[in-house]
Amino acid sequence: MSDATRSQTLHTGGCRCGAVRFEASAEPHHVSYCHCADCRRATGAPVSAFAGFMEDEVTIAGETLRTFENGPVKRSFCGKCGSPIAYADERLAGRIYFMLGAMDMPAYFKPTLHAYVREQLPFVHMPDGLPRHLTTSVPRPDGRQT
Repeated sequence: MSDATRSQTLHTGGCRCGAVRFEASAEPHHVSYCHCADCRRATGAPVSAFAGFMEDEVTIAGETLRTFENGPVKRSFCGKCGSPIAYADERLAGRIYFMLGAMDMPAYFKPTLHAYVREQLPFVHMPDGLPRHLTTSVPRPDGRQT
């Protein structure tokens, strides 16, 4: 795919039942794995993967989108089928991170790093050579890495 074609590509996704759909009009600014306990509990998976976009590049449609807030993090999911859709962190204004599993073409989004590896489960082995961050891979505006 050429750069010109890729820049016009619309990235789409949604929940399992189709009640929630989303699209992003630009390339992601961040694609990563997360090993934190909060993501494990939110997804039910031993490791999660996300593609981050700027909120002004994203459109979300569907009346069943629900949210759950845990501190500064707001996770969204389909209120009908329960599929996890995305998360936003109030410390990272203007950004939204979609679950790779919710993307229509998840193979397009190759993660570039691992976050929260200090919480990685001992049986999860991913010898991919990607950079590994003990905590977050996205510094917060206050300079904290948590």
